[in-house]
Amino acid sequence: MALSRETLISALLVALLVAIPLLATAAGEPFYVTLATRIAILALAAVGLNIALGLGGLVSFGHAAFFGLGGYVAGIFATHAFNAEPLPFGFTATTAMPVIWLGAMALCGLAALPIGAISLRTSGVYFIMITLAFAQMIYYFAVSWPSYGGEDGLSIYVRNSFPGLNTAQPLPYFLLCLGVLVAGLVLFQLIKGSRFGAALEASRQNPTRLAAVGITPFGIRLVAFAVSAMVTGLAGALFADLNRFVSPSMLSWHMSGELIVLIILGGKGRLFGPVAGAMVYVLFEYALGGVTERWQFFLGLILLGVVLFARGGLLGLLAGKARHG
Repeated sequence: MALSRETLISALLVALLVAIPLLATAAGEPFYVTLATRIAILALAAVGLNIALGLGGLVSFGHAAFFGLGGYVAGIFATHAFNAEPLPFGFTATTAMPVIWLGAMALCGLAALPIGAISLRTSGVYFIMITLAFAQMIYYFAVSWPSYGGEDGLSIYVRNSFPGLNTAQPLPYFLLCLGVLVAGLVLFQLIKGSRFGAALEASRQNPTRLAAVGITPFGIRLVAFAVSAMVTGLAGALFADLNRFVSPSMLSWHMSGELIVLIILGGKGRLFGPVAGAMVYVLFEYALGGVTERWQFFLGLILLGVVLFARGGLLGLLAGKARHG
């Protein structure tokens, strides 16, 4: 059976993402390993948003809240472990990444339920504005929280650990993030190919018809919103560990806009769209960031071209229309 053009392009993207850090390590250039790790983490965050936006049509301008919450969970766990202090409510601090990831995902899922329950009672621009409002509320809470750095952010003085890996080294940490990204992509594909995914897409296309067959669109969307938030929160925890720093900027609406840009660039609703978008965004930032401070202007021109002439994103432009069914 012949592979589709989109599958071949996606395989090429993954091969390129893996090759960059391997070659960089061989050449003694750890900076490029960190660059590839940043791509993998941002792609994972966009995969999370792609569940809500790409499949459910939920244009959330508040996913930075979950990205930042995940980062703060990693930062707070590491800070309390470094100082040998218990966490609030008597929980024991740890530097074990699997425990931190579970904590980040649980917190983001719990936060997403009330946010989604309120936001999903609206649609269109009202949904966008309410998700943005919730994210900004959490942002200003972090700014005014002096116990964990407030506006200055929170430095992470220890590298959180993963069994069997030296996460302080760039290449092992990249491979760990790549593995989590692959797991996120598998989850996205499982959701998309499931009956739940079909109902989610139907809730985007024709919620009235979905309700007529006995399926409540609100419940489907709320679950998708919560799962989306959990994946994005996991990416936030990885991002904080990468930078060894977490600040309110991770909660800012600019971060939400960045994640939406990644999806639009790569291709909304496509499996590897977030990966393509993250690669273009980060490499563009690196290539032009040292030349001009206004590199976002040129990115904006590319985004405008994608919106006008490549509605399926860069993957759609190269691979053609997505197959359904």
